Amino acid sequence: MQLFFQENITEPVTLLNEEESKHLIRVLRKKQGDQILLTDGKGKLAEALVLDANPKKASLKILSTKEAEPDSFHIHLAIAPTKSPDRMEWMVEKITEIGFHELTLLETMNSERSFLKTDRLHKKVISACKQSLKFHTPTIHPTVRLSQIIHSRNFEGYQKFIAYVDDNHQNHLLDLAKPGGKYLILIGPEGDFDPNEIEEAFSAGFSPVSLGKSRLRTETAGLAAVQMLQVLNR
Repeated sequence: MQLFFQENITEPVTLLNEEESKHLIRVLRKKQGDQILLTDGKGKLAEALVLDANPKKASLKILSTKEAEPDSFHIHLAIAPTKSPDRMEWMVEKITEIGFHELTLLETMNSERSFLKTDRLHKKVISACKQSLKFHTPTIHPTVRLSQIIHSRNFEGYQKFIAYVDDNHQNHLLDLAKPGGKYLILIGPEGDFDPNEIEEAFSAGFSPVSLGKSRLRTETAGLAAVQMLQVLNR
């Protein structure tokens, strides 16, 4: 059964937004009496029946609802946007399928791109959630300066890591991260973090970590970090 996204699910009848209605009726050829799954991206999952197959505003009867259990851990990835938006969009799609919770875009001294449209990333997130049957939508934050997130008080109680290229790394991410926690991991641009930025992170309590022996591109490093933390909490 296909999963559709509706930010506000009302009962007993809800009206599907135009974009999802068009996909439901014109692309998937659903008709009156067909059943679908619906999520609000906040953990609610509903079984619904098509009442009116209107491609602009389909009407659905809610048959049942339930709340999906949230994860016992929290992954916040802070990463410098790649020069090519397509590469960042690919990463967001894949880490959504794997499972993460928040993403913040970073402006660093060596950033190749200081701005990226978060609305496009949000659309990738919604699409990937529907594809992978996830009922909690990750949050995408706009670009902030690295120093802002390093010194933010919002991450008290988080396990904080910074991943960068260094042949002398002593600890792999999986060596230091503890299961069941909240994680903030910083990933730099293709030119890596500036040494002064790394020292600033150290002074704010971030631990240096390796993601493996290979030198990874930015989007690959982000994907690898999320996958490792998911494996840790499997």
